[in-house]
Amino acid sequence: MPTEAKEIREEVFVLEQGFAEEFDEIDAYAVHILLFCGDRAIGTCRIFERDGSWQIGRVALVREFRGRGCGRRLLAAAEAHIQRQGGARCSLHAQTRAQAFYEKCGYRPCGKPFDEEGCPHVAMTKSLNALKNL
Repeated sequence: MPTEAKEIREEVFVLEQGFAEEFDEIDAYAVHILLFCGDRAIGTCRIFERDGSWQIGRVALVREFRGRGCGRRLLAAAEAHIQRQGGARCSLHAQTRAQAFYEKCGYRPCGKPFDEEGCPHVAMTKSLNALKNL
């Protein structure tokens, strides 16, 4: 995992949101995407395939870059990577407070909300068939 990705996730998920179980074995084989503003890494996410299904996870932006379209750019890069690998659909676990953001990006909830470390999440999915050459 790139150092910048680890630092962003520590800042957002551990320090800001209080998650204790941020890093796991998936980090060793996932593709990590970084979003930069100039020379500064401002966002990250990871992509991995599990049982034939593509997953996007650990989507994080440093606070001052939220609400500026950076999250959309980060997701678009992840989705483009998945498509280049032949994936036609991807899923993620969204914090329910961010569900509206993911819906605006084309994701649809599937299933009921569930708890991860005391924080409500919802599984969401998106078809990538409609995406053009990104």
